[in-house]
Amino acid sequence: MTLYTNYWANRDWQETITFSQPSYQEKIFIGAQGVPLFGIVAIPEKPRATIVGTYGITGDLENQWILRLLGRKAYAAGYAVVLFDWRAHGKTAQLSPILTSDGLYEGEDFVRIAAEAKSMGCPAPFWFTGYSLGGQMALWGIKTAETIATWGEDLDLIESEIGGGAVICPNLDSNRSFSYLVQDFWGSKIENAIAKTLKQLAWKIYQYHPQAIDPEAIERANTIAGFDRELVISPLGFSTVKEYYQASSVIPFLPQLTKPTLIVYAADDPMFDPTLVPDLKAICSQNPALDLILTARGGHVGYISNKTNQLNSGDGDRWWAWNRILDWCDTQLN
Repeated sequence: MTLYTNYWANRDWQETITFSQPSYQEKIFIGAQGVPLFGIVAIPEKPRATIVGTYGITGDLENQWILRLLGRKAYAAGYAVVLFDWRAHGKTAQLSPILTSDGLYEGEDFVRIAAEAKSMGCPAPFWFTGYSLGGQMALWGIKTAETIATWGEDLDLIESEIGGGAVICPNLDSNRSFSYLVQDFWGSKIENAIAKTLKQLAWKIYQYHPQAIDPEAIERANTIAGFDRELVISPLGFSTVKEYYQASSVIPFLPQLTKPTLIVYAADDPMFDPTLVPDLKAICSQNPALDLILTARGGHVGYISNKTNQLNSGDGDRWWAWNRILDWCDTQLN
């Protein structure tokens, strides 16, 4: 499922749905620390709410078709849609050399984007979403929104206007999952492929901002952890990658979330340590704000549904996970 989604499903995804691309307006948002963030906004007639989303560890708005797929479906369902290139990615990387923080600042980015989207006519409630590492950052956005009264006095946005969020296969704990990934045969292949893409991303930032990034450090960044060690942790004030991953992990704060949050997660996700599954189940069972859809299969951000399952689920297309998220958002509105 993971391989099919990543290497084949992108070829014909536009033929699997009947919705055309919304007419997006480009927008440069200002996130935490004053970092500019490139995004696109589409507002239907009489929008019911707003979905703010981004993608995973690599890519950009041009090639992240899974996110664009959500944009089409959400817009057709009456939601205003805000999609953005997160820090160090896509056109945001052209605007700023600031690197990633895996949620530590991206959480505030989500909230500040919502505030600016509100001024453009996007209505509350705002729902934060993402998949993989983007799911981790969306969860940070929900956490950050719950304390907006203590830090967001400059925003024309109040805590109650953030509805919550819904995420697919979020990264829950980098220390545990990366340790698992590099020890697994197929996991090591996936890790190597991601690391190469991260290195390419760093070279693009160097082209845009040669004075802001050390080319020798880029040369040394040959793994995911190496990328973070060489380029990310020092500006954030961390001395080790382990310390950084511990600080940016979302699993410690999930028990305290109070806003409605849906987590769609596959027990066979090859990216993440399988021992996280019982921990996630226990946390969600004890926190009434958390709704968990845990499936035995689905892979990493896979969930491509066959005709039989589409019929059983009442879906009009194969995109099972996004359908569950939009159904859940509809339920929350009702």
